[in-house]
Amino acid sequence: MKKIKTLISSFKIKNKVNKIAGQINKDYKNKDLLVVSVLSGSVVFCSDIIRKLDIDFEIDFIRVKSYKGKKSSGKIKFLCDTVIDVKGKDILLIEDICDSGRTLSYVKDLFIKRKANSVKICTLINKKVEKFKQIKIDYFGFEIDNEFVVGYGLDYNGKYRGLPYIGVI
Repeated sequence: MKKIKTLISSFKIKNKVNKIAGQINKDYKNKDLLVVSVLSGSVVFCSDIIRKLDIDFEIDFIRVKSYKGKKSSGKIKFLCDTVIDVKGKDILLIEDICDSGRTLSYVKDLFIKRKANSVKICTLINKKVEKFKQIKIDYFGFEIDNEFVVGYGLDYNGKYRGLPYIGVI
């Protein structure tokens, strides 16, 4: 196993999840909420968020790929689509990390074209880097410099997802 330096502790993550979920509970009260988790990285974050929701919602998943190793390929491969029709739904798109914004922008535009009532983005990590295009992150946990991070669902070639904290290799 490679040496990993803790960047964000599990304690800080837990507190931030509680805060974000509280805001989602307020914002989506009496709405037709569909939570869409971007697999595989967001599954840990999404699971923690939905356990804190006290509102009605449905959940679905998509799978996209844009990374190979530590670098973005610049191309988005849509591997798995939602089962639930997004038309008329208020979508909360949950992702582990936003760096270039390319993936989130692509998926948000797709859901808007499919006539979702609204699409908001929730990400655990927002990197302080130039974005592919302006994209609004409605809920985010932490803003970090341009470092490659692992843990709490984030991986390096499929490894380190199970760490309870966010770390830098």
